[in-house]
Amino acid sequence: MSNEEKQVKPVNQRGAARLAAVQALYQMDIGGTGVLEVVAEYEAHRLGQELDGDTYLKADPSWFRSIVSGVVRDQTKIDPIVRSSLQEDWPLSRLDSTLRAILRAGTFEILERKDVPVPVIVTEYVEIARAFFEEDEPRIVNAVLDRIAKQVRSDKK
Repeated sequence: MSNEEKQVKPVNQRGAARLAAVQALYQMDIGGTGVLEVVAEYEAHRLGQELDGDTYLKADPSWFRSIVSGVVRDQTKIDPIVRSSLQEDWPLSRLDSTLRAILRAGTFEILERKDVPVPVIVTEYVEIARAFFEEDEPRIVNAVLDRIAKQVRSDKK
């Protein structure tokens, strides 16, 4: 084995940033907190910190910031895309707030982070869904983000 193969893989800081971004978006959705306030709180007290006995993983702060601020900035563009990828009788407002945050963050990355392959984005957000849900939600995240990626990145194949 070479030295590179022996190295322990560091914490996925982008994955931790994605999870924190979903939590922040959820918090903003539920509490009506503003983006600057939430980002400041997470960067000061949560990312890589211990809070109420929970240790938050070290996360890439710029990745976290770009997802949260990007979703807020582009929400009027993101929500109709997510809505059009759901079943017709299922309005965005009926989704669980956490699921809505996951889909918004994943859609933002598919739209804006062309440097990240779609399978990576979809897998990361399905894993986040699995952390919160045991039923159909991870499959919904997979199907919706996959549909969105086919719509918006079809020219990238």
